[in-house]
Amino acid sequence: MQVLSLASECFPLVKTGGLADVMGALPPALAPLGCRLRTLLPAYPRVLGALPAAAPVAALPDLFGGDAHILEAQGPDGLDLLLLDAPHLYARPGGPYHDPSGTDWPDNWRRFAGLAWAAREIGLGLLPDWRPDIVHAHDWQAGLAPAYLALAAGNGGGPRPATVMTVHNLAFQGQVDPGLMTALRLPPETFAIDGVEYYGGIGFLKAGLFYADRLTTVSPTYAREITTDEGGMGMGGLLRLRGGDLEGIRNGIDERVWDPARDPHLPSAYGPGSLQGKAVCKTALQHRLRLEERPDALLLGVVSRLSYQKGLDLLPGLLPWLVGENCQLALLGAGEPALEATFAAAALAHPGRIGFVQGYDEPLAHLIQAGSDAILVPSRFEPCGLTQLCALRYGSLPLVARVGGLADTVIDANDAALDDGVATGLHFHPVTAEALAEGLDRLLRLWSRPETWRTVQARAMTRDVGWSRPARQYRELYEGLLRHRN
Repeated sequence: MQVLSLASECFPLVKTGGLADVMGALPPALAPLGCRLRTLLPAYPRVLGALPAAAPVAALPDLFGGDAHILEAQGPDGLDLLLLDAPHLYARPGGPYHDPSGTDWPDNWRRFAGLAWAAREIGLGLLPDWRPDIVHAHDWQAGLAPAYLALAAGNGGGPRPATVMTVHNLAFQGQVDPGLMTALRLPPETFAIDGVEYYGGIGFLKAGLFYADRLTTVSPTYAREITTDEGGMGMGGLLRLRGGDLEGIRNGIDERVWDPARDPHLPSAYGPGSLQGKAVCKTALQHRLRLEERPDALLLGVVSRLSYQKGLDLLPGLLPWLVGENCQLALLGAGEPALEATFAAAALAHPGRIGFVQGYDEPLAHLIQAGSDAILVPSRFEPCGLTQLCALRYGSLPLVARVGGLADTVIDANDAALDDGVATGLHFHPVTAEALAEGLDRLLRLWSRPETWRTVQARAMTRDVGWSRPARQYRELYEGLLRHRN
């Protein structure tokens, strides 16, 4: 089975969030199942710099304002890559979506339409020796690919591959001006509710959700949430109509990268049967963030985008109480300037108790997972979440909001779950400061019972948080889709 997967980022080549982790980990998980997955990725300068042996295999003249080429490359960990080398779209400084000042590139519509059009051409046979059975688009940046393929088949373009659209976060939708229909190579009749039109604009994600043969999102609970008016963010009606084609498959983490027994970023290895190394990591984390080196303090970790979605605006008001309860906080993240300033001020106000590093630092993220006693994930909505999966594997009990994939992957340490030996962390609900305070109080009470804490910790570290089960589910989805088409 041949699958072309396309997205705007892929770990370890380019990453701004969890999408990149999924794109880097899913292909090797599918390979043993007989599924060859090739990843189509924009050839950003950093990607080309990391893959100097990339070689051209096809040309794409006049790709939204300039000529382009498809390059083949073998990436880290055996990733089979196709790179869209379009200098007029991608040869620029900054990140995948923003200029160096953090402002969105004004032609992002063109940059990611080009990625989708390249997937269309590959799907219709552009490469001389490889043609996919399935094109799998991820998030809004790839959303036009299913539309372009469906419209090509409808206009005499011959047989096309089956298409899958995966939503990693419904909040990011890629809406652009309706005057771009011609520039986007979309027929005028598709500017309709049964097409690409979305609240008066052109919706990249809407297009993918309407035209793809099958839809997935990244956890079963999130799949239910997005079909509601409250959780659907304007897409609830469409997703209810397509409910029979929608499936929630939870994400995993790459257990080769996230493994406390072999993690090169840690000062000491450890595992479920021997936790001495975790204490060493806690001391190292306290030293790294200039926290008081106290083993008795409950060290809370946060690795997150600092945003309203992530619920981190609920935390600052609770910090004086937490400090008074013998807690410490290790926080790594960036995002909304007001939250960045708030946490920076909190670190200055509580030296030795609160440490904050603005930005993203991969080694420090690993150290926070290993050195913390608990990881906080108070998201208002969370499609899947990877932070809590890493926390489980590293024996740092997750305290999570009971939403989306957080509810699917963490078993609350209520009395029944503790008695049955299945608890792996704690939930709180609703997502309010009061409920978070109650969850933190429950966490403190569990911390005061060391034997029970270690039992939950050991259970958490044995959970299957990798890609083996999700990969089988994707394989079954692909097989079912091809059977249906045949």
